[in-house]
Amino acid sequence: MREKIGYGFGDAASNIFFQTVNMFLLFYYTDVFGLNPAVAGTLFILARFWDALIDPFIGALADRTRTRWGSYRPYLLWCAVPFGLIGYAAFANPDLSDSAKIAYAYVTYFLLMTAYAAINVPYSALMGVMTPSSAERTSLSMYRFVGAFGGQLLIALGVMPLVRILGDGDKAQGFKLTMAIFSALAVVMFIATFLMTKERIKPHHEKPDFRKDFGSLMKNTPWVIMVVAALLTLSGAAVRWAVTPHFFKYYCGYDDKPLFSFLDHTSLFLTLGSIAFLVAMPFTPWLVRRFGKKNSLMVLTLANALTLLAFFFIPRDAYWTMVAVNVVASLFAGPTPALVWAIYTDVADYGEWKFGRRTTGLAFAAAMFAQKFGMSIGGGLAGWMLGIYGFKPDVAPSEATLHGLQILFSILPGVFAVANGIVLIWYPLKDEMVAQIEGDLAERRGAAAREAEPHITPTVLGEAAEG
Repeated sequence: MREKIGYGFGDAASNIFFQTVNMFLLFYYTDVFGLNPAVAGTLFILARFWDALIDPFIGALADRTRTRWGSYRPYLLWCAVPFGLIGYAAFANPDLSDSAKIAYAYVTYFLLMTAYAAINVPYSALMGVMTPSSAERTSLSMYRFVGAFGGQLLIALGVMPLVRILGDGDKAQGFKLTMAIFSALAVVMFIATFLMTKERIKPHHEKPDFRKDFGSLMKNTPWVIMVVAALLTLSGAAVRWAVTPHFFKYYCGYDDKPLFSFLDHTSLFLTLGSIAFLVAMPFTPWLVRRFGKKNSLMVLTLANALTLLAFFFIPRDAYWTMVAVNVVASLFAGPTPALVWAIYTDVADYGEWKFGRRTTGLAFAAAMFAQKFGMSIGGGLAGWMLGIYGFKPDVAPSEATLHGLQILFSILPGVFAVANGIVLIWYPLKDEMVAQIEGDLAERRGAAAREAEPHITPTVLGEAAEG
């Protein structure tokens, strides 16, 4: 339990920046820092593509890292402080000329994406070596995403109210102080994850060969299908995340004054959605036992898609209807991240079982490449389409802009989600096969351990396996 909680801290730390970037960075760039939305959209494409591009190399490097702390844990310690400092710098809002602001945004965003990859790829792969049990990894994944959506809840609940309170009317100062607080919190939580977790599955000592590792990964059909699904999922999610503040400010006409206590319309909408995610998360193990991972993920994805499409038909002044539909959408979506990452560990096991090479870091990194490439597509589309629809910050929106916001918030994410659900039909690993793979790999590892340590008695081997 201590390790599961500690592992959850890591995704809470990751999501402090992941969700701030997704929910508020485009709004910060357009309405606070003063960038043109099309310029910001291009930056989103390039920086996130860079982030996605380096993920597989960081994963391969982590697979080959050997320290007394393991292969993946050390990166949490080494990268925590740089990650926090760069995250703060991205929102520091220095007083610069227009061209210098663009350069500053490029440098800090690229550095932030590099630091995020350097710490988050090993963190994700760590789950695959903490335990060989598929059932335990599903449980571990659930704790991870309780942390993830706890971090999301913290951002949804805290960012805009803190920006308003700490800035006292100055949004630039408010963002700077708010991100200083959240950056320090992220550093502390990553270090806690390092201290509270342990690696148990030792990597094979085959000769490093990135080309061979990558070749076996590309032949891993379940992994390929999950990568396509990830690309679709994050493309749709990134579009919606990026335009949420714009949607409520310009499409619905709500300002950032408190609606309920200290929460404005956007913050309350995001907060209640995050709470619904957390409420739904504990049902993940029950869904797996009752319906299996694949069926649960596919049905929940399609149900969530229908709720996203429903937003197109909700009147712009029906705020509480939007809140209610979003809560339902979040209840459907809540168990899906834990299911996805548990499936990735099964896919890594399948690769070792089928091709004889365990490439946990590379498999997770390449999957994250697809997710981040999807985010780059979604974030870029959001910025570019705002520009195409004539969006201008703090200016009354035209009918074209209003229609564009409606499409970006509902139709486009819904279409991506439907496509994702359809792709999952072809995912081939059923739970019975996963159990067989788990058993076969346990036998192989036991045989390898006996061959490497012939003096160890079967009793001691049994105790070691049990431990």
